[in-house]
Amino acid sequence: MKYLWQKITAGILSIMLLLVVPASFAKNAIDSVRIWPSPGSTRIVFDLEDTPEYSYFTLSNPERLVVDLANTNKNFDFATLASKSPLVKKLRYSSPKEKGSIRVVIELNKKLESTLFALPPTEPYRNRLVIDLDDKNAPQTAPTVVKHNSSQQSRDIVIVLDAGHGGEDPGSIGRGGTFEKNITLNVAQRLAKLIDAEPGMKAVMTRSGDYYISPNKRPDIARKHKADLLISIHADAFTTPQPRGASVWVLSMRRANSELGRWMEKSERHSELLGGAAEVIQDTASERYLTQALLDMSMDHSLTTSYDLSRKVIGKLRGITRMHKKIPQAASLAVLTAPDIPSILVETGFISNPSEEKNLNWSKFRQQLADSIFTAVKTHFLDSPPDDSLWAKQKRYNRTHRVRSGESLSLLAQRYNVDVGDIKAANNLNSDVVRIGQVLTIPRT
Repeated sequence: MKYLWQKITAGILSIMLLLVVPASFAKNAIDSVRIWPSPGSTRIVFDLEDTPEYSYFTLSNPERLVVDLANTNKNFDFATLASKSPLVKKLRYSSPKEKGSIRVVIELNKKLESTLFALPPTEPYRNRLVIDLDDKNAPQTAPTVVKHNSSQQSRDIVIVLDAGHGGEDPGSIGRGGTFEKNITLNVAQRLAKLIDAEPGMKAVMTRSGDYYISPNKRPDIARKHKADLLISIHADAFTTPQPRGASVWVLSMRRANSELGRWMEKSERHSELLGGAAEVIQDTASERYLTQALLDMSMDHSLTTSYDLSRKVIGKLRGITRMHKKIPQAASLAVLTAPDIPSILVETGFISNPSEEKNLNWSKFRQQLADSIFTAVKTHFLDSPPDDSLWAKQKRYNRTHRVRSGESLSLLAQRYNVDVGDIKAANNLNSDVVRIGQVLTIPRT
């Protein structure tokens, strides 16, 4: 009887302890907080030990977003968190609405639209609460148009460069800890410099920093800028370290035509979840593509051009690196789905291969990648410039000449009655040396 009474007493004490458990024993806790600023918006991410239970509301004068997290410890020090966002002043605690919960106040610099959603664990992240803050009144950039004194205006050839992944989505991660998102941004920036230095060409970046953009929105950026070409830069990965080599991809209207292509399609879905795109979670796949009729009418030219350009890019990349595939590959990737814009995806190498991960971290190799892609793109547009571009105008008024044995720049200048300097400028030559078989543009005066 005494033993039974001891057991009953111990049980009652256990129940009482559970009823008076302090807030420090709440099951959830904030592990870290990240702030990702981007043009016109900012993403705040809470990494949590468990699935967040949350509610929120906004306050004005001054503008604030208030987030209540139920059953969560007050363990994170927001004073250590620095915000580089022009939209967010700071984060701080306030009095919670109930015991065992926390209230986080996000002080804003202006009135913003907010979207909150939770994400389950996805490697390399744990549970997350994502807060997207959007400034709908942020100024929109527009493509620059090259204007001339003649009555007919000619424009730049606009090339949109898409650095894959970014922000919450690191892309593939090499064995040495290299993030794909950093490789792609650096190569795209190098390529942009080459394009902008070329008269009559202009580069536009889908992202200029470390922030996330949904794959579905990247073609929209190209369309907004009236792009003549979209190039998406990536670094490949696979489940084993053996595969290696670069490859170039175009859109497939059907299932990918290789095992690697199917892996890429799966990886794109994974990237969308890492980035936390609300439209993906809501599964709006039915709205991702235009109607089949519009695709049939609009995509024929774009796909043909994309394939032709892909072959040129492969030809140049073969001079600096091994190719995983010697012909263009096809996969159903959202970033390639602009029906009116030729689009290619360049996989610069396998970041999952230790040797190629080392190469991709080498500054000289990244520059070689940018140089090779640029040369292929320039060759393509010299052959087929857009009708209303400066290059098309120059092609109409210029001639070409293939250098033969014994010919020099001075001899050609005399023959065509032009200055040597004009020939050098038209062909971006830094010296008077020409090669037999070289095709030169001869400007008309």
